[in-house]
Amino acid sequence: MNLKSERRGIHVDQSELLCKKGCGYYGNPAWQGFCSKCWREEYHKARQKQIQEDWELAERLQREEEEAYASSQSTQGAQSLTFSKFEEKKTNEKTRKVTTVKKFFTASSRAGAKKAAQEKTPKQGQLGRERNADNILRDLKEIFTPSWELASPSEEIQEAKAPSPSIHRQASIETDRVSKEFIEFIRAYQKPGQDIYKQCKLFLDTMSHKRDLSIEEQSECAQDFYQNVADRLQTRWKVPPEKVEKAMDEVEKYIMTRQYKYVFCPETTDDEKKDLAVQKRIRALHWVTPQMLCVPVSEEIPEVSDMVVKAITDIIEMDSKRVPRDKLACITKCSKHIFNAIKITKNEPASADDFLPTLIYIVLKGNPPRLQSNIQYITRFCNPSRLMTGEDGYYFTNLCCAVAFIEKLDAQSLNLSQEDFDRFMTGQTSPKKQESDSFSPDVCLGVKQMCKSLDLLSQLNERQERIVSEAKKLEKDLIDWTDGITKEVEDIVEKYPLEIKPKSQALAAIDSENVENDKLPPPLQPQVYAG
Repeated sequence: MNLKSERRGIHVDQSELLCKKGCGYYGNPAWQGFCSKCWREEYHKARQKQIQEDWELAERLQREEEEAYASSQSTQGAQSLTFSKFEEKKTNEKTRKVTTVKKFFTASSRAGAKKAAQEKTPKQGQLGRERNADNILRDLKEIFTPSWELASPSEEIQEAKAPSPSIHRQASIETDRVSKEFIEFIRAYQKPGQDIYKQCKLFLDTMSHKRDLSIEEQSECAQDFYQNVADRLQTRWKVPPEKVEKAMDEVEKYIMTRQYKYVFCPETTDDEKKDLAVQKRIRALHWVTPQMLCVPVSEEIPEVSDMVVKAITDIIEMDSKRVPRDKLACITKCSKHIFNAIKITKNEPASADDFLPTLIYIVLKGNPPRLQSNIQYITRFCNPSRLMTGEDGYYFTNLCCAVAFIEKLDAQSLNLSQEDFDRFMTGQTSPKKQESDSFSPDVCLGVKQMCKSLDLLSQLNERQERIVSEAKKLEKDLIDWTDGITKEVEDIVEKYPLEIKPKSQALAAIDSENVENDKLPPPLQPQVYAG
């Protein structure tokens, strides 16, 4: 049977990885198949449309309220017209009288206040001049001193102190190290570097006051910041494109290292819930074999087995990184190990149709922690140019497709019957393991012994299940037999009841009442004969 022809959902055409709008960049399931640029355009259009609709609704409701209020006032206006004119005239007269009285009693107090103000004016002017001098000195210092020397990394860390330093000590050390590296990097850019540093500080200060925004709005702020900095370097400072790319990588590293604890898996989203659902789904699919996915990788080859282990390690290591670019680098390294494993197994370059099933198998075997949170974090805060083009964008798009496939995996995708698929998912049974005799001679003795031990444990488990089943059956039979015997005895006793007669008197001696004992012959006496 040709498994590859009948399976469903594993093969993905390369055109399906591209943006739905046809711009040529890679799309993303998180962006509904659009690339970062097209998704932002669609998002802004939808947002503007929603704002316009809300504005029109508010205006319509306001007009209706005004019309209702005007109609209610018109009915009462005719009745209270004369009374209103009288009240208005009375109020004006009262106000005029009060004003006249105030003029007589406020002249002296006003003069005293004016004199006190004149006495205080020199002091206030002196303070103003001192403030202006301090401002001028601070401005001169900012002009002639590089921005990175105005604030040390240790001061930057104190901007947002953690409630428990012992918990976040490692994060603080990494933040300090990244800040120092960023300052050393932008020194080479001179004036553009100072501008970059000021923009980054301004962005971090702005984001510190936008914690209440939704994660999507914070993502929009970050994406706009990346775009503005890149445009500023290219148009204003005329920085070459290759240096702009390096600078943007460092900016992303500096910004996201400091923002990581606020924007990764925030409580306002359902990222954690999705993580648990994916982990539970992958655990339930632990029985899936490479043959079911048509994975062109033979783990019997030692080099291929090492590549598989490295790929699993890389995809798991992704969760330990804080910068989106570093997380993407883990995905890229994992994918390259997969391509090398396929190449060694087939002795020819790997194709895209071979890569995706193998990536699915690696994800199932590794079960990376917080997979959905990492994907969402990369999607929201990575430099969009990395996700739209290049090998990083290609591998990341394939990972998103692999996760989507795992979430929708069914019996037909694995070429199984629905009954077998349900039994595998519930744990009632598992696919047959590979026999130890079928291993190649190059496999080490420890692996063979491990497989034998696993087979023995599987057999013992089956025997134990049979024994437990038979013991339960025997226990049931004994209970039924006891109940049956008890019922039969009760029926017999009911049918033939037991009658207990009273105790009879003791019998006398046989000859106690025999009056003719004296007429009996004497008893025989033993006689002795001498021989």
